Amino acid sequence: MSRYLLSTSECNLLPLCDILDCCGFSKRTWYRIMHLWNTTGDILPPRASLHGCVRNLDHDDLGYLLVLIHQNPDYFLDELLHLLETNWFISVHYVTIHCELKQAGISSKKLKRITLEHNEE
Repeated sequence: MSRYLLSTSECNLLPLCDILDCCGFSKRTWYRIMHLWNTTGDILPPRASLHGCVRNLDHDDLGYLLVLIHQNPDYFLDELLHLLETNWFISVHYVTIHCELKQAGISSKKLKRITLEHNEE
């Protein structure tokens, strides 16, 4: 609708006050939209293509970490880091591994439970 109103304004088919009443914009908003239209050719400001943090580990990498933890819950973060580097050729910081495991829901309480189950076997 805004593009239609912009073309209507450029062709002087409607006065500006009627256009502002129709769309409910203030003059300042209208001129900001006009500036965007004239500079970029679009009525929306450009946005960043990525939102949020970039993930260093994908789903398969995280699955591998979870399998390692279930096989041997006594691994330290540096050991998990070494296994990722040697087996999957992924170099990340141990804090990244900690954050990914935390995001996956692996807490110290769950690790203790996995350890107890592992010791019973």
